[in-house]
Amino acid sequence: MTRHSTDGLGHRQAIRALALPALIRLVSEIADNGPINRRRGSLQAAFGNLTANQLGHAIDRARDFGLVYGDEHERVRYRLTDSGEDLADVYDTAARWARTHQFPAATSDFVTRVQHTLPLLGQDPALARDVARVGTSGGLLLPGGAVLSPQATSALDGPQAALTAWLQANVSLQHDMALHTARTADEMETAA
Repeated sequence: MTRHSTDGLGHRQAIRALALPALIRLVSEIADNGPINRRRGSLQAAFGNLTANQLGHAIDRARDFGLVYGDEHERVRYRLTDSGEDLADVYDTAARWARTHQFPAATSDFVTRVQHTLPLLGQDPALARDVARVGTSGGLLLPGGAVLSPQATSALDGPQAALTAWLQANVSLQHDMALHTARTADEMETAA
């Protein structure tokens, strides 16, 4: 398995930020269906199953990370930036890998597939190689005891390359993502 090097903690925090389910939904919805316009109810119609708080958080993160933009004077409320469009491609690549390898389960939806695949892509390459040799299955041991087959582990190269390229093209965002991830964790801890 050929893996690309990652920046350790900064990459893992960025990946955690990118794996927020509502953010995945927002970016993917706009990528698949085009910009969201300002017509009354269009935002709620596109994301009916998200709470207002989940959607607001996703929009705030997407703006903070430079993934969406909108002009107060345009008909369009939210549209993807080039970075957002490229991230949508990363999400699609991760979801295709997960669907092919039935990860995390055969009946998982798009968001669940992406959300569970992104953390796999942020693993230390040396650790992934060592874990691949552990046990009788010869696969990658996952949290919870599940094991990815050697073929599935090897096929992670495509999604890994896509994510690594996106992170390298958006280095300035990684710091912002790490700050937001840490701040959100602190806020959650305080509220608990």
